[in-house]
Amino acid sequence: MNEQSTVRLLAVDLDDTLLREDLTISDDNKQALIKAEEAGVTVLLASGRVFEAMHHYADELGMTARPGYLISNNGGTITRSATGELVSRKTIEPGLAQQIYEAVKTRSFPTEIYRGRSVYVDRDNSWTDIDCSLSGLTKKIVPDFAKTLAEEPPVKIVVPGDPEALETVQAELTEMFGDTLTIFTSKPFFLEMLPKDADKGQALAYLAQSLGIAREEVMAIGDSCNDLAMIQWAGIGVAMVNGNEAVKAEATYVTSRTNEENGVAEAVEHFILH
Repeated sequence: MNEQSTVRLLAVDLDDTLLREDLTISDDNKQALIKAEEAGVTVLLASGRVFEAMHHYADELGMTARPGYLISNNGGTITRSATGELVSRKTIEPGLAQQIYEAVKTRSFPTEIYRGRSVYVDRDNSWTDIDCSLSGLTKKIVPDFAKTLAEEPPVKIVVPGDPEALETVQAELTEMFGDTLTIFTSKPFFLEMLPKDADKGQALAYLAQSLGIAREEVMAIGDSCNDLAMIQWAGIGVAMVNGNEAVKAEATYVTSRTNEENGVAEAVEHFILH
């Protein structure tokens, strides 16, 4: 896709992409996205966060006052931004969720799931505290975690922990469940597991098709491994310069500015507002 091609759909990651380290959106980034919309581009937010931890950003960008979409749970859920209507939700089958939990527990790691504005975790740990501080969600320690899993199929299961230790766990869980799950790290200390047919790339493709927008007319901006699928799928895949090296290697374009320096605005100006 050349730089003069028309972008009709723009997907933007939140953490370490649109958001600064203090978890706010800069005025430059905000104005760039507003101008993109005024130019006829549909802007959507695509995050590993749950809907409840994204909604206030959508509101700040004016997305709750117009038709639009939020891809949450790393592609596990798609919601209409204006109405909160659920468009798509993929879950992990209860029996498989129990198997995952037992495998994680055997390796002495905590396990998280998300319900509403809460992070349910089977044991207290400092990594879940980081999750809550980033997302604004409330931690709930649930000793009978297996029972909680059985009550409602989770969209995703998260294993928080030391990054080096998680590398080994990721390899082991991928060997066990790689045929039935999408497994990746969103941040180095969060290992995430979703249904095989759920990631940001597949969610973005679904939305583009439903809107009648060609792949070549789609742009995606992100920084981490959970953004890789949408960056690979989009006609223009943009990686933040502060992003993961593997993600940057797959991108059409790498920003010269970080998330602290309005890297999203740079990409929007380069490809859309030129």
